[in-house]
Amino acid sequence: MGSENTNRGEQVERDFLVAYDENADALFRHCFARVRDRELAKDIVQETFVRTWEYLAKGKQIEHPRAFLYRALNNCLVDTMRKKRSSSLDAMTEETGFEPEGEPDLSAETREEMGEAVQLLTHLDEAHAVVVTMRYIDEMKIGEIANVLNVSENVVSVRLHRGVKRLRELWKAREAQIKI
Repeated sequence: MGSENTNRGEQVERDFLVAYDENADALFRHCFARVRDRELAKDIVQETFVRTWEYLAKGKQIEHPRAFLYRALNNCLVDTMRKKRSSSLDAMTEETGFEPEGEPDLSAETREEMGEAVQLLTHLDEAHAVVVTMRYIDEMKIGEIANVLNVSENVVSVRLHRGVKRLRELWKAREAQIKI
């Protein structure tokens, strides 16, 4: 019986490390897009994995690691934002620019536009910003997003449609201001 527990513990550790390797970068990108602060995003992702490890250490199992990790990340984000309520949104969004990693061939103009588009996400309400981020930054399918957020695919589709529509409105307003 002792070796059975040891084998299970080793398997849990291997599964955890695989989940970390497969998801850490995507979780960081998602988190960074939402908080716009690299160090804070790193801390939140680290807390996500700590909570996940603690969950597994209690002997609980995870059927869908990616969905579980995104759900845990969202919970950590909510907890962090509650703690930082006294901070103004302006202070969290002061960092400008967005440097997508792994795409060095993008022009400076394209990078700047991407940064401005991501910055516009901060003007969406939380429900819409989350689904837009998961769909277009994390490249998740609607079904995956629904699973992570524990809502129907229809709810995700509606939020995505409305979020994108609002972003287009914000982009047009931004362009009109630039021309003035």
